[in-house]
Amino acid sequence: MGAWLALAAAAAALGWLAWYMVALPGRSWSGPLPPPDDDARQLAGRLRGHVTAIGAREHNVWALAELEAAAAYIERSLGAAGLVARREEYATGIAPVRNLFAEIPGGARAGEIVVVGAHYDSVRGAPGANDNGSGVAAVLELAQAFRGWRPERTWRLALFVNEEPPFFKSGQMGSQVHVERARARGERIVAMFSLETIGWYSDAAGSQHYPFPFSAFYPDRGDFLAFVANLGSRALLHRTIGTFRAASQFPSEGLAAPAWIPGVDWSDQWAFWRAGIPAVMITDTAPFRYPHYHTAQDTPDKVDYERLARVVRGLERSFRALDASVPP
Repeated sequence: MGAWLALAAAAAALGWLAWYMVALPGRSWSGPLPPPDDDARQLAGRLRGHVTAIGAREHNVWALAELEAAAAYIERSLGAAGLVARREEYATGIAPVRNLFAEIPGGARAGEIVVVGAHYDSVRGAPGANDNGSGVAAVLELAQAFRGWRPERTWRLALFVNEEPPFFKSGQMGSQVHVERARARGERIVAMFSLETIGWYSDAAGSQHYPFPFSAFYPDRGDFLAFVANLGSRALLHRTIGTFRAASQFPSEGLAAPAWIPGVDWSDQWAFWRAGIPAVMITDTAPFRYPHYHTAQDTPDKVDYERLARVVRGLERSFRALDASVPP
């Protein structure tokens, strides 16, 4: 009897843990997507232009001229949105590099900073159109969309260098450098959103995969946007996906899980988690869906710009709504 009780208790604990990780507020959009309007089509065209400018050629410390061209394009684009691009320069063992960021100043709570970030380098051997030209393009269009916005908190749009190996999870990772320098400046970052590989979608059965055991909880079609957090960022995850579901007509799934599960910490949110800052990765799930991940075939023609435009519009509305509700 004691063994059976122990097994029952263990099963109940596992069931509760699974619920804790996958339970989410609101309901994901299901069914056909509404037809795009003229604004959505124009946004899709601009996103295509950004991805082509950033992700048509390999750009990293081994392709330094192309990395510099990407950085210069980002600076010009932020300037065209009426923002001042700030450089965060640092040295690596291979070449000098820089992060870039710009801010929408806050009002009553200006000292609380919310970061929306994406890395702009590509992995060695790949042009990086989806990983992560799609995330960069989204940040640049958010900069335009936020023109004239007067938020309560300060919103920082950041483009990080050196997210890809061999810099990932090292002191030369751009987001890690940013977190350390923000601390040195005495800044208070209250939340971070990492836009990571957000441009590939498929309605085909079997197009979506997961690390064990999450296939039991999520759909097998890669037609949704994923919101991923560590357990310490669960409250931010719930606010974010609940707001996205209320503000957009696009499928969404989410997960709050230990960071050691494969994929959970595979982007710039890792650096913010290390500093105790709540952060959420927003992604198409990258290698769990995208067949061209980290290959020479990750080119601009692979990105679904119409759906990417829907994602960007949904994120814009969500971030505006979240301004008053992100954790203090």
